[in-house]
Amino acid sequence: MISFLQGDVFDNIKKLDNDTIDCVVTSPPYWGLRDYGVDGQLGLEKTYQEHIQNIVELFRAMKPKLKDSATIWLNYGDSYASTVNGTKAKNIKNDDRGFVDKPFSTIQGSLKPKDLVMIPNRIAIALQDDGWWIRSEIIWHKPNPMPESTKDRPTSCHEKIWLITKSKKYYYDADAIREPVAQGTITRLSEKNLKNQKGSTRGNGGMRSNGNMKPVGNMETKNKRNVWTITTKPCKEAHFATFPKDLIEPCIKAGCPENGIVFDPFGGSGTTGIVAKSLNRKAILSELNPEYIEIAKTRINKEFGMFK
Repeated sequence: MISFLQGDVFDNIKKLDNDTIDCVVTSPPYWGLRDYGVDGQLGLEKTYQEHIQNIVELFRAMKPKLKDSATIWLNYGDSYASTVNGTKAKNIKNDDRGFVDKPFSTIQGSLKPKDLVMIPNRIAIALQDDGWWIRSEIIWHKPNPMPESTKDRPTSCHEKIWLITKSKKYYYDADAIREPVAQGTITRLSEKNLKNQKGSTRGNGGMRSNGNMKPVGNMETKNKRNVWTITTKPCKEAHFATFPKDLIEPCIKAGCPENGIVFDPFGGSGTTGIVAKSLNRKAILSELNPEYIEIAKTRINKEFGMFK
């Protein structure tokens, strides 16, 4: 089941039942990046401090709606302080209501031209100060980043995903997202003589073996690391940035039990809902722009034949 709530995200959150949401996967509009032409949109606050406070208030509003076992996976990319760009992009209907890139200057206060704004870190610290657990800083490595002409710094090729929880103990299925181990590592760890397992915690006495000196444990997979290499993928139905499905899948597999409810307060083109349904989870998507909901429904129809 995939359901939509159209309107202001704070109003939509009030419609959710308390203690019902198992998992939140979302990427809010980044501060000062684009004006999507919809009144009340997050990301157009005059200062980054106001933007961060709105994110904190959003999390406070969600808190009673979350189960104590809930996980939140917050994707946010950084940017550099710069002046107005003002480039206008038309939407898929080829009308004049497309977004405007860099609608206002982000050079303000202590932010100087070319400064890295550090918004993802600032948000995480603000949420931590507000009582949330910051459990992991995940690096989304993009092997196909947007090219940059800059000659005085490396090209940016990553964004961050914060794993955030409401409680100290929460649902997390590590086995669901374990990664394969290289064959050379399996061969080394299969050595009966622990001294031959050089480079492993077993070889260094860090893990127990059974009486036959055979390694104990799963040698073919390992815990998922916190650097995820996932290519960006275009969405022909949408003119704005969309989540890759491969980025959302491990979040939902690890952070939401089957038949649980996934909530995305910024539903956009519906990718969170598509992945949730494909993994036998329910999804609730909140979206301010009704045109984006239509884009999401079109995509969902192609996958599952819903909303006809």
